[in-house]
Amino acid sequence: MEEIKYISSLQNSLVKKVILLKEKSRERKKEGLFVIEGLRELELALKGDYVFNSVFFYSSIISKNEVLTLFCNQDCTYELIEVSKEVYQKIAYRETTEGILAIAKVKPHALNQLNLKKENALVLVAEAPEKPGNIGALLRTADAANIDAIIIANPKSDLYNPNIIRSSVGCIFTNTVVTGSTTEVIDFLTKNNINIYCAALSASKSYIRTDFTKSAAIVVGTEATGLSNEWLENSTQNIIIPMEGEIDSMNVSVSAAILIFEAKRQRNL
Repeated sequence: MEEIKYISSLQNSLVKKVILLKEKSRERKKEGLFVIEGLRELELALKGDYVFNSVFFYSSIISKNEVLTLFCNQDCTYELIEVSKEVYQKIAYRETTEGILAIAKVKPHALNQLNLKKENALVLVAEAPEKPGNIGALLRTADAANIDAIIIANPKSDLYNPNIIRSSVGCIFTNTVVTGSTTEVIDFLTKNNINIYCAALSASKSYIRTDFTKSAAIVVGTEATGLSNEWLENSTQNIIIPMEGEIDSMNVSVSAAILIFEAKRQRNL
């Protein structure tokens, strides 16, 4: 970190870069960078060993010393930049904010990098989730249950979308998250002897009568279309959460939470 800079112009190139990285997935992929906003999210990114390029702060909300304390164990290669109120209002994503955001380097999330160390691994697979809010909620559930990994099959959203970071409350940084095609994920689970339990309406067994104590992948699809046939054809067992009302499905993150915590309950008996 060099001498602290100060930016007051909305036309500054770094200000424009932050806005592009927030708004454009293509820019994030091209640059290998993304934006993190908020103290809790930054703390989790630091815990997850993310590397920072630039840190921006508005001193009327958070002091320089507070920022330096937060990053005291970070490699001193990041640029610390104080910004004016106008600039901060321009680059901040939230209406209620904590006066700090940063540009960080993305991490790879390739399926072939996943190394499951437990013999009875528990993973969550979500096929083609589209809504950032749902992805964020799935990540929070995975973190709360401390499962071994979350796998996104046929991803439709960039993992570093600001809405995913915000809705996951930074859990994207501390969970083991990988992506791959449905075929690749099924091959990975099969080769690693992980049972595949697909949440589905047909040929299904109640989740409370299903044994999740051995290596298990709980697989959920979208609320609109469910899982693709490829999953159902390769399922160890289709599972269902019995519905007692008028509808036949729940929000995907709610369903995933019920199934994951039943698996955790069984494993803790």
